[in-house]
Amino acid sequence: MKIVVSDCDHAAMDQENEIFSKNGMTFTHLALKTEDDAIAGLKDAEIVLNQYTPFTPRVFDALPNLKQIIRYGVGYNNIDVDAATKAGVQICNIPDYGMNEVSDHALALMMALARKIVPMVEQTRSGGWNFIDSMPLYRLCEQTVGIIGLGRIGRLFASKVRGLGCRVICYDKYCTPNEADGFGFVTPVSLDQLIREADIISINCPLTDETRNLIDADAFAKMKKNALIINTARGGIIDEAALAEALASGRIAGAALDTTEKEPLASDSPLFKMKNCLVTPHMSWYSEHSALELKRKVAEEAVRFAKGEPVHYPVNKI
Repeated sequence: MKIVVSDCDHAAMDQENEIFSKNGMTFTHLALKTEDDAIAGLKDAEIVLNQYTPFTPRVFDALPNLKQIIRYGVGYNNIDVDAATKAGVQICNIPDYGMNEVSDHALALMMALARKIVPMVEQTRSGGWNFIDSMPLYRLCEQTVGIIGLGRIGRLFASKVRGLGCRVICYDKYCTPNEADGFGFVTPVSLDQLIREADIISINCPLTDETRNLIDADAFAKMKKNALIINTARGGIIDEAALAEALASGRIAGAALDTTEKEPLASDSPLFKMKNCLVTPHMSWYSEHSALELKRKVAEEAVRFAKGEPVHYPVNKI
C-alpha cells in the first residue's frame, strides 16, 4: 500500500524509516498545509500519517484511494471523522504516548501557580526579596482538586495530586471512578459542584462540540476567588475572553494554559500581560521518550493496517 506522510515537523524520521524498512515498506514525506495541497499531493495515497493537514469532506471526496489516516498525537480536530467514516477511511490516533508527560506538566503548572513560583523568581531576579508579595498561599494538602475528564491523563494526574494529600473530585459523563478500578479515592460530582467546590481545576477532557467553551463566564462566576485553573487538554474548552476578564477582575486567582484556541497565542493577548497567568507552548506532551514513542506507534499502526491486522487505536468504526 502507498504510504505518505502528509506533514510532520519533527527533526528526523528515523523511527518511521526503521519500522517501515523492517517490514519491507517505504513512504513519501510531504509538507502539505491546505485542503488543496492534500488533494493535489495525496491522489495515490492509501495510508496517510498526518500531523496538521486538514481532512474535510471535500478532501475525502477527492481522494477515493485513501483507506487510513493516523494522527501524530491524541487529538484529531483537523479531521472530519464523520466524512471519513462515510468515505470508508479508518482514522487512528495515538492516545497513550504522552500520558505521563501531560500529567506531569499539569502537576508542574499547578505547583507553580499554587506557590506563585514564577512571579517570585521574577521578583528576586529584579532585586526584590520579600515573601509578603506572594500572599496569600494555601496548604496544598488541604486543597480540593477538581478534574474535568477522567481518562488516561486525568487518572494519572489524579494519582499524582492524591500523593500530595489533596481531596480529589471529578466530572466525567462517561466514566465513574470506583474502588474496583483503583480510583475509589476520586469522588464523582456534577460539573456545577466541581466548579463551585474546587480550589484547583485541571482540564483533561477532549475538545468536542459538547466541551467547547465549557468553562465560560458563568462558570468563572461560580468559582472560588482563590480558584486556579489549568488546561493541558485542548484550546477552546476555556472561553479565553471570559478567562481574561476573570483574571483581571480578581474573580479567580490564577490560570495556566499549555493549549489555546489559536496557536500560537496572539502576542497582544491580554493573558500575556497578567502575572497570574502562565502560558507554555503546547509542550506538555513532550519528552525525548514520548517523542520517540509517538513516531514508533504511528508507524506500527500503519504497518498493522497495511498487513490487514486489527489496528490498536481506532477512532471510528469502518
